[in-house]
Amino acid sequence: MAQPRTLTPPDDDLSPGERLPLGRRFRIVLVLGLLTALGPLTIDMYLPSLPTITDDMHSTAAAVQLTLTGTLVGLAFGQLLVGPLSDAIGRRVPLLTGIAVHVLASILCVFAPNLALLGTLRVLQGLGAAAAAVVAMAIVRDLFDGNSAARLFSRLMLVVGVAPILAPTIGGLVLTWTSWRGVFVVLTVAGAGIMTAAAVVLPETLPVSRRRNGGVLGTVRDYGRLFTDRVYVGLILVAGLAMAALFAYVSGSSYVFQDEYGMSEQQFALIFAGGAVGLIGATQANVRLLRRWTPQQIMAGSLVAGLGFGLAMLVLAATGIGGLVGILIPLWLVLTMVGLAMPNAPALALSRHGEAAGTAAALLGAVQFGVGALAAPLVGVLGVGAVAMAVVVFGGMLAATLVCFLVVQPHRLPVERLDHVVVVAH
Repeated sequence: MAQPRTLTPPDDDLSPGERLPLGRRFRIVLVLGLLTALGPLTIDMYLPSLPTITDDMHSTAAAVQLTLTGTLVGLAFGQLLVGPLSDAIGRRVPLLTGIAVHVLASILCVFAPNLALLGTLRVLQGLGAAAAAVVAMAIVRDLFDGNSAARLFSRLMLVVGVAPILAPTIGGLVLTWTSWRGVFVVLTVAGAGIMTAAAVVLPETLPVSRRRNGGVLGTVRDYGRLFTDRVYVGLILVAGLAMAALFAYVSGSSYVFQDEYGMSEQQFALIFAGGAVGLIGATQANVRLLRRWTPQQIMAGSLVAGLGFGLAMLVLAATGIGGLVGILIPLWLVLTMVGLAMPNAPALALSRHGEAAGTAAALLGAVQFGVGALAAPLVGVLGVGAVAMAVVVFGGMLAATLVCFLVVQPHRLPVERLDHVVVVAH
C-alpha cells in the first residue's frame, strides 16, 4: 500500500500551508470545511424533529433534549481521546476511523426502537464527529500560524454558520416526505461522502519527527502542561461559554418557536437560518477586522457587546415587550457577537501550544462541547420557553465576559505589529 504523503515544514518564514500551490491549498481547506461541518450537521439536522420525537417516543422535551446532550458529550470526550492520539500516530488514521464510527452510528440510529438506545447512538455519533473536529483544527495548526491561522479559523467558522442554515432546512424538508428516521439516513450519506473526500484529498500533515510518543503518561503530562497555562485555560473557557450561549439557542429554539409561537417545521428552519446569517457575517467580517485590530481586542469587544444584547433579550423575553420580534433581534445580535468571539479565542489558545496542537485542540473542543452539553438540558430544566432560553444565553455571555477580563486579561497579551499586520507573539 502506498504511504500517505507527509507535508514537512519549509526552511523559510512561510508556513507549510502558505507554500502549497493555490489549487491544492483550496482543496485542503475545502475538505477541512467539510470536516468542520460534520459536527454541526449531526447536531442541527434533527432539531426540527425534536417535538416529533417527543411525541413518537411518548417522552418529555427535557428527556429528548438529552439526546442532543449525548451528542455533545460524545464530541467532548471524543476530542480528548482523538487529539493526543493524532499527536502520537498522525492525523489521517484517527480521522478516518472516527468518521467511520459516525457513519455506523448514523445507520443504527435509523432503526433505534427507543429513546435510550437513540441517546446512546447519538453519543457514538458525537465520538465520530469529534475526530473530524479536532483533527481539522490540528491540521490548521500544522499548516498555518499567527494571523494566517486566525483567518482560516474565520473561514471555517463560515462553515459553522452555513451548516446551521442548511441542516435544519434539510431536516425540515426530509420531514415533509418521511419520518425523523430519514434524517439519519441523510447523515449516513453525508458522513460517507466526507470520509471519502478526506481520504482522497488530505495528506498527512504531522511528520514522524514531530510526533509525540510518550504514551499515556506523555498524554497526562501534555494535559497537565496545558492546565498550567492560565491564559490558555481562560481562552478555552471563553470559547466554551460562548458555545454554551449558542447551544442554549440550538437546544431551546425549536420548542420556543414551534410550540410557544406556533411555527411549522419549515418556518422554524427559516428563523434558524436568520440567526446563522449573523454568525456567518461576523466570522467573515472578522477577517477584515484583523487587519486593524488584534484578535484579543476583537474577542473582548464582541463579548461585551454580546453581554449587552443578551441582557436586552432576557428583559424583552421576561416582559413580553415586542413579542417574537423582541426576542429575535437581540438573539440574532448575540449570535453575531458569538461569531466574532469564536474564531479568535481558539486561534489565540492554539497559538500558544503548537508543539502539541492535537492535544491543545482536543482540550479546547472538549471544553466547548462539554459546556454546551451542560447548557442544552438546562434550557429544558428551566421550562423550555423563551425566558429559559434567554436566561441561559445571557448566563453564558456573562460568564464568558468575566473569564475574559478576569482570567485571560486580553490587554496584557503581548503582540507584535509587522507591516501593519498583527501577529500574536508566541
